[in-house]
Amino acid sequence: MTNRSGPTVNKNIILIISTTTAFILPFLVASVNVALPTMGREFDMEAVVMSWVSTSYFLAIAVFQVPFGRLSDIFGRRRLFLLGLAISTCASFLGGFATSVPMLIISRALQGAGAGMSFNNSVAILTSVFPGKERGKALGISQSGTYLGLSLGPLIGGVMTEHFGWQSLFLLSGALGVVLVALVFIGLKAEWREARGERFDTAGTVAYIIAIALFMYGFSSLPDFLGSILFVVGVAGLAFFVWWESRVPSPVLDLSLFRRNRAFVLSNIAALINYIATFAVTFLLSLYLQYIDEFSAQTAGLVLVASSVMMTVFTLLSGFISQRVNPRLVATLGLGLNAVALTMLVFLDSGTPLWYVIVALAVYGTGIGLFVSPNTNIVMGSVEHRVLGVASGTLGTMRTAGMMLSMGIVMILFSVYIGDSEITPAYYPHFLKSVSVGFIIFTVLCIGGLIAQLVSRRAGKDAV
Repeated sequence: MTNRSGPTVNKNIILIISTTTAFILPFLVASVNVALPTMGREFDMEAVVMSWVSTSYFLAIAVFQVPFGRLSDIFGRRRLFLLGLAISTCASFLGGFATSVPMLIISRALQGAGAGMSFNNSVAILTSVFPGKERGKALGISQSGTYLGLSLGPLIGGVMTEHFGWQSLFLLSGALGVVLVALVFIGLKAEWREARGERFDTAGTVAYIIAIALFMYGFSSLPDFLGSILFVVGVAGLAFFVWWESRVPSPVLDLSLFRRNRAFVLSNIAALINYIATFAVTFLLSLYLQYIDEFSAQTAGLVLVASSVMMTVFTLLSGFISQRVNPRLVATLGLGLNAVALTMLVFLDSGTPLWYVIVALAVYGTGIGLFVSPNTNIVMGSVEHRVLGVASGTLGTMRTAGMMLSMGIVMILFSVYIGDSEITPAYYPHFLKSVSVGFIIFTVLCIGGLIAQLVSRRAGKDAV
């Protein structure tokens, strides 16, 4: 096959690279989540600070995905893909040798910046080379790598944390990154630059980065006074960004995608709400299993595999199914299952049987697996090739902003119910209360996402 720039590309090699990339990034996230209690004890971290080890990663992704998406459309997706991999790999080694909380959080933020560049372009390149009739299957295979990483992350993370220390997780991620960089140099020679020659909106990018950072940080710091101020300033900054982008000839974010493309808008909204409602599930359950059920990190990881295995299987299957069934129908079914699982988790307490948790995790994993690939197919198939990087960046921002907001809700609840204290037995009732309230909020949000996806089914024929 030949891309628009001329060079011949091997679709199978690209699919392998994309799937491997999709595996590495969530693997580190899932494995670190299991190791958080161990890291918290080693560094004497409070509950809110411990949450920032995860949150800093997603804040960096949310801040940089859209600008990097635009840069990749102009200067080359392969080039930005490689740069992102290099940054993420170096940051992994930095995290493996972290000796303080600030150093650890900085390494996570750099990992997030690199991940935003590499994962974005992986999806955009895949969409560039696979036609509509093959795209659903290719995205299903690639994104199954994401959930394979989530499946193995808790299991491998628990084992490695117990026997080799949490630092080994970062070093393993760095080693995998080195392998992937080598694979890209060997097997990916082509370049994609459909927006070559167009100007890059530097002023808009600076406004976007500052506004998103203030919005996300402010939200995560609520209900503190400073957090409230930063949140309001961030909202104002985003309003200014929208105003600015509607007036520049070459915007970093093409707002016409939102004005004229209803499928693009509604599917992005559904993705945002889905990730807000579901991302913190494994984080909360990891803490629940280790604090309330007194499981080891390894055992907690084994339990969490129930959701990730279902995600892997159904993400792969949904790619094939969505080539024969309306992708919006498949995505809507996935959101419905997510709502069922979240409703089940509202009733967690200190006496909840393990089988109940595993069933809820399995339903949750099935729902995520049925939603992600069809939703991505709808978004990426609804835009022109020249803005694939921006489209991927926008969807990626919805995903990571949703993850960030999900963790922000958890941090707000921890701040309200636990305060600045560590999660000790004396605070277990407060912890359980925060978990219950969190799942109530997530259930309501998921129902909202389900409505958005249902409305999108009436937006007209899929452009996939």
